[in-house]
Amino acid sequence: MFDTLTESFKSAINKIRFHDDEKALKKALSELKKSLLKSDVHHKVVKELLSNVERDVKKMGVGKDNFLNALARHLKDILTAKGNQGFVFASKPPTVVLMTGLQGSGKTTTTGKFAYMLKEQKKKKVLIAAADLQRLAAVEQLRQIAEQVGVDLVADENAKPEDIVKEALKKAQDGLYDVLLIDTAGRLAIDEELMEELARIKKIANPDEIFYVADAMTGIDAVRTAATFKEKIGITGVVLSKFDADSKGGVALGVAHQVGVPLRFIGSGEKMPDLESFIPDRIVSRLMGAGDLETLIEKTTAVIDEKSAKKINKKIKKGQFNFNDFLEQMEQMKKLGSMKSIMSMIPGMSSIAKQIGDIDLENSKEMKQIKAMISSMTPKERENPDLLNNSRKRRIAKGAGLDQVQVNRIIKQFKNAAKMAKKLSGKNGMKQMQEIMKQMQGGGIPPGLLR
Repeated sequence: MFDTLTESFKSAINKIRFHDDEKALKKALSELKKSLLKSDVHHKVVKELLSNVERDVKKMGVGKDNFLNALARHLKDILTAKGNQGFVFASKPPTVVLMTGLQGSGKTTTTGKFAYMLKEQKKKKVLIAAADLQRLAAVEQLRQIAEQVGVDLVADENAKPEDIVKEALKKAQDGLYDVLLIDTAGRLAIDEELMEELARIKKIANPDEIFYVADAMTGIDAVRTAATFKEKIGITGVVLSKFDADSKGGVALGVAHQVGVPLRFIGSGEKMPDLESFIPDRIVSRLMGAGDLETLIEKTTAVIDEKSAKKINKKIKKGQFNFNDFLEQMEQMKKLGSMKSIMSMIPGMSSIAKQIGDIDLENSKEMKQIKAMISSMTPKERENPDLLNNSRKRRIAKGAGLDQVQVNRIIKQFKNAAKMAKKLSGKNGMKQMQEIMKQMQGGGIPPGLLR
């Protein structure tokens, strides 16, 4: 998501190779200025950032480390605004959140992503209120999302938005819900009617949080509309949707500083798990190419069952990893979000994340073939892949709609992966993993690892 910006920072830092080289500093700042403006960072933000960095570097002495530290420090300052970070729960439930934004900003989908995050990662009881009665099919869309995520919904296409909110508040209190998410109407542009409706709903709901959902693809306009919503209705945070599709990514650098409210979350993909907290120091770490292991650990510990993980780890070490284990792990992986987002959090893997692109582990052609093949196996064959002789492979291939060559290839890949996992689970596993990362960035797997 931050590919272009990260490359710009790396390039600028590498310009400074010697101490006390003010000419190199000037060149680095000039190149960084062009890159940031090209990436949709507001010119006032760029000017302030570079001015502060230049002042600090000259004060401390021109050098790569001083430049890096100054850049990281002032980036964090610009990304930080007074207010909450991440999702903050009210002292007394339910926590009421008003979701606002223009039509087409991704507000309804983002509401679903919040519901998923709160239910799956925070283990909370969530209720959604469908108070967007302006857009055709908005209620039906939210109904499908609520069903997909597995949360309750208050909806009535024939009621007034205010009545929906009143009913949802009562249900949330009576039903002991932890969070109530209220999806409100949007317009193609900001108008008086929209703001009056939001003001009425705000008065009834008395929300703990008012999130403004902005489309990252609109660039500088996202900042302008967020500022208007803050002035007209009051907002406690901005959520940038479709951020994964914005190759520039610069809007994230300026929105908190310009609007005066924190950027709280970013949409990192199309699926429900693809919503990430925007924590300034963690984002700076990613921008500097150092990854974000803290967020990755939080995500994995929230969705992966500890007992199941220990059981799988034991089987891997003994070389007993089977097709049932594989399917179970894939189900867990789906909850973590897009592969590109996961890889971008691992230090040194941002370039690989770029190569991976938007790979879909669940719906890719290869994954569908693997699932079809496993579905055609008997329970014993799934538990013990060594049983798969030629006659069994022919039967499986026919049942899966594949030829035997494809089945042989998938089984071979599975066995190689199991061997690799067994080696990495040993004493020198971490050292070998580091070697793999280096080789992957160079374009290949270390020779001999799969022997």
